[in-house]
Amino acid sequence: MPAPRVPLPDSLLRLPVAHRALHDRAAGRIENSPAAIQAAIDAGYAIEIDLQLSSDGIAMVFHDDDLDRLTAEKGPVRARTAAELGRIVLTGGSDRIPTFAQVLAQAAGQVPLLVEIKDQSLVMGPTDGRLEAATAEALQGYKGDVAVMSFNPAAIHHMARLAPGIPRGLTTAAYDAEGWAPMPEEICAHFRAIPDYDATGSSFISHEAGDLARPRVQELAAQGAALLCWTIRSPAEEAAARQHGANVTFEGYLSPLPA
Repeated sequence: MPAPRVPLPDSLLRLPVAHRALHDRAAGRIENSPAAIQAAIDAGYAIEIDLQLSSDGIAMVFHDDDLDRLTAEKGPVRARTAAELGRIVLTGGSDRIPTFAQVLAQAAGQVPLLVEIKDQSLVMGPTDGRLEAATAEALQGYKGDVAVMSFNPAAIHHMARLAPGIPRGLTTAAYDAEGWAPMPEEICAHFRAIPDYDATGSSFISHEAGDLARPRVQELAAQGAALLCWTIRSPAEEAAARQHGANVTFEGYLSPLPA
């Protein structure tokens, strides 16, 4: 039996969610950086962040598997210790890669956090649970609104076991074969059906914005799943998404805050 569902905090349905925090490279605020997180806090937005694992088992706030795109370094995040990662400057800004614990201390419950656990298997398969354990450990005693999610249901199975009191959900997509290559079409079809929602004890999904009308997505929403979406990049895209009753994860513009 899965752990009981934990409802998504109302704040994560009410406040637009800044994708990888309120980043703006032109202003020196790099995605998932302390500066981008502070900008979102100051503006009053909810914040989406991503977690990867250091070689010594610390949850780090960083999106990519590799360092190449966002830093002057090369190679996998998982090959460096937390201390080594913490010395790496994010390209275009002055911030360094923060730990999850550092970001939790910075947010300190001021705005809600939506935490994506990146797939550590790299093939959407079973994970060893190390990142999930590090995530659960960092969240112990945290008082603010927070929820965790992942594309990989295995990560959410781990979180149901390790932190059953934390709201959890699945990041989901249309899984078009071209965009998800080289993932085989049969695997895409499997995840497209969102078969793990009940088994993981999820209470929400965050679905690809252009695919919100999919019958399975609307079926889950009708059954009570909270429906978020990713990634909105214009007011027009936001208006279209909100026709489905979804909160939005946005970047590149300022989503209107509720009155």
